[in-house]
Amino acid sequence: MEKQLMFILVFLTAFFGMSQNGDAFFTEADAFFKANVVNGKVAYAAIKDNSGQLNRLLRLAETFTVSDKDESICKAFWVNAYNISVIKGIVDNYPIKSPLDKAGFFDRDTYKLAGEALTLNAVEHENLIAVYKDARFHFVLVCGALGCPPLISEAYMPATVDAQMDLQTKKALNGSFLKVNSKRKRVEVSQIMAWYKKDFTANGATEIDFINRYRTEGIPNNYKLTYFTYNWNLNEQ
Repeated sequence: MEKQLMFILVFLTAFFGMSQNGDAFFTEADAFFKANVVNGKVAYAAIKDNSGQLNRLLRLAETFTVSDKDESICKAFWVNAYNISVIKGIVDNYPIKSPLDKAGFFDRDTYKLAGEALTLNAVEHENLIAVYKDARFHFVLVCGALGCPPLISEAYMPATVDAQMDLQTKKALNGSFLKVNSKRKRVEVSQIMAWYKKDFTANGATEIDFINRYRTEGIPNNYKLTYFTYNWNLNEQ
């Protein structure tokens, strides 16, 4: 009986410890984005001058416990962790004009997240795209450049992450991410859709099929699809 009680006590302590850590991460992330992101632009200089909030957030991200039993928590954590890590990488090298100015920014530099040392590419492709097969992640993972869909001024939360992803995808595909020329029967989209074409054309769909799921005004399937050059300049305030 004593062993059973001890097991239950240890389990509850671990469970509530994880829960409190998770709550603290999302609360701190939300406060961080609200304080440092305006209209998709990040206050990198101010964060570098006072990095206490970012460092606290990164410590919470490092000790966060990820369980594949709760998909919404996993999605929200990894999206926030990616965006926070991008900011950390830029702040560590600031002043910098573009994330590409730092060799290995996406594929060599690592961040301690949920007990692992991971690159940005690993978070995006292994922890999110490969697991969930959801192209909407390309509209919420922000690489620190103006060509990205804009970073939002709040954290992605487990209870709302799916709705937030939907909203950001709709904003992008009804906004500057896409340009329609009806006279020439042409639609020009961000190079993101070229780089990750296989994600947007899964299950036999075309890129226009994907676009039309989120467009207010649909694009005819006979329109020619082209790509405009990606803007790698830093998304700073």
